[in-house]
Amino acid sequence: MNIETLQNPSAELFEELEEKITVFNEERWEVKKKQPLAIIIKGEGGELLAGASARTFGQWLLIENIWVDETLRGQDLGSKILAQLESAAIARGCMISLLDTLNFQAKPFYEKFGYQVGWVQEAYPQTGCKYFMTKTLLIA
Repeated sequence: MNIETLQNPSAELFEELEEKITVFNEERWEVKKKQPLAIIIKGEGGELLAGASARTFGQWLLIENIWVDETLRGQDLGSKILAQLESAAIARGCMISLLDTLNFQAKPFYEKFGYQVGWVQEAYPQTGCKYFMTKTLLIA
């Protein structure tokens, strides 16, 4: 057995490790898969103008990214994307939403829609911080 420290590991190694822990988890958790979910807004030329990526996992909506092109911010696109994402998650049986946002990103935006800070990671990655936020989704 040989233990190595790799200063510049390959992407393939990261993928292999991710695959191995996924297999381990799937054998033990009551929910087997995180199902992908996305909302996109495209321009007339097909270019991506705004969107969100997330996963649903059991009763959880795990929001990974919400992005709106800088030229379109302030036009309620983020609000519409978030509402549509939450609605789609509710349709899948989700009851709670989880996301994280950095101190220079969108904490006030999410708070406006009922998200609450559950935990703050200070000194992330050096002098900033990361907010972990949740929201109970309203079942229609």
